[in-house]
Amino acid sequence: MSLDEDARWLEWVTKQFESIAGEDKEIDLEEFKTALKVKESFFAERFFALFDSDGSKTISLDELLEALDLLIHGSETDKLRFLFQVYDVDGIWHDDTHRSVTKLASSGSIDPDELRTVLKSCLRESAISLPEEKLDDLTLALFESADKDNSGSITFEELKAELENFPEVMENLTISAANWLKPPGLEQKKGRHTPRYLTPAYWHNNSRKLLFLCAYTCLNLLLFITAMLKNAEGGFWYMVAKGCGQCLNFNCTFVMVLMLRRCLTWLRATWVVRVLPLDQNILLHQMVGYAIVTFSTVHTTAHFMNFVHLSQNSSYSLWEHLFTTRPGIGWVQGSASLTGMVLQIMICLMVVCSSTFVRRSGHFEVFYWSHLSYVWVWALLVVHCANFWKWFVVPGVIFLLEKLVGVAVSHMGGLYIVEVNLLPSKVTHLVIKRPQFFHFKPGDYVYINIPDIAKYEWHPFTISSAPEQPDTLWLHIRSMGQWTNRLYEYFRQPDSQVVSTKRLSASLKDRRHQRRAQTTAKLSENHRFCNVKCFVDGPYGTPTRQIFASEHAVLIGAGIGITPFASILQSIIYRMRKQNCPNCSYSWCENIKDSEMKLRKVDFIWINRDQKSFEWFVSLLTKLEMDQADEEPEGRFLEMHMYMTSALSKNDMKAIGLQMALDLLAKKEKRDSITGLRTRTQPGRPEWGKVFQKVAEEKKGKVHVFYCGAPALAKLIKAQCEHFGFNFYKENF
Repeated sequence: MSLDEDARWLEWVTKQFESIAGEDKEIDLEEFKTALKVKESFFAERFFALFDSDGSKTISLDELLEALDLLIHGSETDKLRFLFQVYDVDGIWHDDTHRSVTKLASSGSIDPDELRTVLKSCLRESAISLPEEKLDDLTLALFESADKDNSGSITFEELKAELENFPEVMENLTISAANWLKPPGLEQKKGRHTPRYLTPAYWHNNSRKLLFLCAYTCLNLLLFITAMLKNAEGGFWYMVAKGCGQCLNFNCTFVMVLMLRRCLTWLRATWVVRVLPLDQNILLHQMVGYAIVTFSTVHTTAHFMNFVHLSQNSSYSLWEHLFTTRPGIGWVQGSASLTGMVLQIMICLMVVCSSTFVRRSGHFEVFYWSHLSYVWVWALLVVHCANFWKWFVVPGVIFLLEKLVGVAVSHMGGLYIVEVNLLPSKVTHLVIKRPQFFHFKPGDYVYINIPDIAKYEWHPFTISSAPEQPDTLWLHIRSMGQWTNRLYEYFRQPDSQVVSTKRLSASLKDRRHQRRAQTTAKLSENHRFCNVKCFVDGPYGTPTRQIFASEHAVLIGAGIGITPFASILQSIIYRMRKQNCPNCSYSWCENIKDSEMKLRKVDFIWINRDQKSFEWFVSLLTKLEMDQADEEPEGRFLEMHMYMTSALSKNDMKAIGLQMALDLLAKKEKRDSITGLRTRTQPGRPEWGKVFQKVAEEKKGKVHVFYCGAPALAKLIKAQCEHFGFNFYKENF
């Protein structure tokens, strides 16, 4: 830290100390635990004892500053000595009765039991659950590597030598020490940078969207000015109302065009996708929706002001202009005012109910049902405005045809959920019998309706199986709202009638119209075969359809956002089949290079909060690794990267020993202890700058980054993509 930052940090620590210590100006162990916010009391007790230099069982401000100053400004040896003392457990004894820490004579070395105690606390602090046998293996791996002289204990010099095998550790020690009591707002001052939206990289990567928005804005401006000039005789407010009205004619139709999913899916396979921002239709739909609210509000306000003026010069009062049909305003029995007010209320409610807060807070049904009022909005618009039908008729017919086709397709043949797996973190894995006519691309999504859950509700989910998988469709659905929670609970009910432990027989399929409770075959508590009626509308295309036309694809899934990439990765397995000669041991990869397959390299990044989430697709990832087991790391077509955000990263002193042990054991067993994969699970969050720098240095061709997950992370990744000149695609539906 610089001198200025050091001074501000010192001031902040002093204030924090005073607020924690209270009137006695001393911090005891319980107050210290609260201040550190650690999950495990072990580390709080270790740090407390080392900070309490006089053994008074409390820490004064001078003691705290002295210890932190050593960790931040001390030499490399000083920092290593502190870490060694943390691991030398027998130098500290904790008295639970008096809630205090007592110093004992330190042995000056770390024995296996001490190391095991430390690693066990590290696992708990990182929210990693491993069996006792695996903890023993971790302890043994780190101990054998560090105990160079086989003396049965690790000395300070041996620990220092072991840390030298991990060059990043010393840097991380410095960072973690500075971050313990770092104020939230303390960051290095950065020089002035050009705003992101003004950089050439942003304009280059968003050229289609920006040109489209420019054309859209110009068209609205042209419509507004033209309508104003045509109605100049009515006065200023009347001109404004007519200008906004003409823009509403266009936007209330265009907002529907952006949701013609079947047409957009078809256009994605044509040259149009290179000209128009089809992959951002949801974003554009939202922007047009906000434009409609703005235009309608100004339109209503302008008419109100015009009615105030008219009421002063006519026999009708203001309230008659607003709430009756007597003035005869409008082409259907003077109903323009009444329908206008109803439309204004409905449009505002639709926008409010479609806000991110409502959709992401477990109230998707509020958004779903309020959005269905678009039918009434269009009907009222036809009554309200004499010219709206001219704008609406062609797109409206196409929209109606799409809906009719969707209803017909979804009800053709009987679709049934034939298998269910209840996975960790309340994820429901549905296996649906795939109809013969159903063709889709990797990453596509469908709308599903399950009458037993909700008769009239349709919800969109990404297909997680590969198109080459002929018999079934997979959907992985995480419980995040009312419908998804009802789905999970529906299949979790223990009162289902058990009929067999084998797959449903032909005779059972003949009774598929019976209720689920009479046809469920329970294999285990979380896995069962069943025969539940469902309807599927789709498939619909997404930006991931372009992956096989990319040269270097980076797939980033956050949590359940892996589902589109699960389909893609399985499709890669089918397209890169390995063949074996029946007469000898020779094997080769049958690389199916179809007309759209241009991929040279795929980097797959999966970010999960907890350890259990990796179980969703661990079998798929294991198969992918096995298919590439014989290839050199540098020449692998697919490279996987796993991150667990709940695990403390290597820049945290409470995790350094654990991460060293995990690295050593992974090299020894050729398998990650957390997931069981060959790929080592990295703790914390990815450093996107370093990740994309490595991708850029590989020079495998034009890089396309595909992301599915939380919107907040999407913004961060998109900014990095713009910096490196990568194309960025976000899954939206």
